[in-house]
Amino acid sequence: MTTAAEPSTTVVVMGVSGSGKTTLAEGLVARLGWEFAEGDEFHPPENVAKMRAGIPLDDGDREPWLRSLADWIGEREAAGRSVVVTCSALKRTYRDVLRDGHPSVWFAHVSVDREVLRDRLGRRTGHYMPASLLDSQLALLEPLAEEEPGTTVSGDGTPEAVVEELVARLPGR
Repeated sequence: MTTAAEPSTTVVVMGVSGSGKTTLAEGLVARLGWEFAEGDEFHPPENVAKMRAGIPLDDGDREPWLRSLADWIGEREAAGRSVVVTCSALKRTYRDVLRDGHPSVWFAHVSVDREVLRDRLGRRTGHYMPASLLDSQLALLEPLAEEEPGTTVSGDGTPEAVVEELVARLPGR
């Protein structure tokens, strides 16, 4: 919990499916003691149905999802609470929605080699995002621009090592 004198931080762990967003976010939460939200849980049922069917989402599909996440971030920020949230945040315009009016947002882009991603997705069970949508996500992915708040880390290391690297790069640490 942050105090009024200490601004909150919102870490958005971003990247394509299979990059390790949830694992790393959970590691950050365990290390920092902050609140956590799994961005996938904010998708409306229509989006989940499309992804299950192997149909990529378009910008219109993503808009209400991103707005819902941005609202959640704004509520925590207004309360002075630091949080970690997962969100693919593939395009700059998507990240702009999350940041609009929310100065606490800081992106942690987890970058992973395409073949490692394919392997991870091929072994993953219990998730509605099929491996067949990886190429569409990679095609949309726009790396963080220099002026965007955040950092890019390799997701190839152990989760513990990547979490330590992210904590060390967090502003104010």
